Amino acid sequence: MNKFEPGMKTHRVGIEGRESVENFRARRGAFRALHEAGCFVIPNPWDVGSARYLQQLGFPALATTSAGCAFSQGLPDSEGALTCERNLAYISDIAKAVDVPVNADFASGYGASPKDVADNVTRCIAAGVAGLSIEDGTGDPSSPLYELPLAVERVRAAREAINQSRADVLLTARAECFLVGHHDALRESVRRLQAFAEAGADVLFAPGPHDPTAIKALVDAVRPKPINVLVIRDSGLSVADLAALGVRRISVGGALALAAWTGFMHAAQKLKSEGSFAGFASLVSYPDINGFFVTDYRTRQSDKQRAAGSPS
Repeated sequence: MNKFEPGMKTHRVGIEGRESVENFRARRGAFRALHEAGCFVIPNPWDVGSARYLQQLGFPALATTSAGCAFSQGLPDSEGALTCERNLAYISDIAKAVDVPVNADFASGYGASPKDVADNVTRCIAAGVAGLSIEDGTGDPSSPLYELPLAVERVRAAREAINQSRADVLLTARAECFLVGHHDALRESVRRLQAFAEAGADVLFAPGPHDPTAIKALVDAVRPKPINVLVIRDSGLSVADLAALGVRRISVGGALALAAWTGFMHAAQKLKSEGSFAGFASLVSYPDINGFFVTDYRTRQSDKQRAAGSPS
C-alpha cells in the first residue's frame, strides 16, 4: 500500500459488552496458539460475504486485504485512498462478522512518526483484531523504505501500544524490500526482520519471494519466531512444500479478490465486445450461494437469540 496522507475524520470503531470482550480475548489466545507449531493458511476476505464463506470452509483465522477492500470500493490500493477511517471500518466489519481470529492488514500504520503509529494501532486493537501488521514502506518512490532506525522505532511503538492495551494481539512486522525493488532485497529483508524481532514483533513478514531458497533463508534468519509468506500466484509450491521449509503462516493478500475480479472482468468484456454470454459458463448457481447465505443467516439469528436469553 502507498503513501500516508493526513487529515482524517474520526470514526468510532470498537467492541462493546462483556460477552464481546471475552469472545475477542478467546480469539486472540487461539490466534497465538496457531503460531506455536505447524503451518496454517490465513486467507484474505474483501467483504463480509467472502469472510463468512471462508469461515464456513473451516479456515482457522482470516486476514484483511487492503487491496481487496479498496477495489471493492472503487479505490486504488493506497493509504491516501483507503484512509485509516475506511480501513478501520472494514477491519471492524470483518472482525464482527466472523467467529475466528482476524489479522489486520494495517498498511504502514497510517503515520510516519512512532507516535502516530502507536495511536492508530490502539484504534486498530479496539476494532477487535487478534493481530495486525505494520509495513516499513514510505510510499515515496524516491525513498521507498523508512531508514532502519526509524522503522525499528515504529515497530517498537506498535509493540508498546499493544502492551499498554493489555490485549494479547500479535504484531507482525513487514519488510517491503522485495516489493519496492531493493537491489539486495534478501539481505536487507533479513537485516530488517531481525531488527524488528528484537523490537518486539511476534511474526515476521517479507512479501515477495516465491523461490524456496529465499523463503528458507528468511525462515532461518528469524527462527524461532514464526514467519508469514505471501502467495499471490501459482508458484508451483503447495502448502505442504511451504510447511516443509518451516513457514508457519501463509496469506494470500488480494489474490482471492483478484480471482473474483478475473471472472467478473472476463464475463463483462465478453458481453460488451462480443455480445457473448460465454463468460457465464460454469457459474456457481444462484441456489447454491443463496442457500449458503440463507443457512448462514439463520444460524447467526439463532446464535443472537440464544445469547440474548443467556444470563450475563
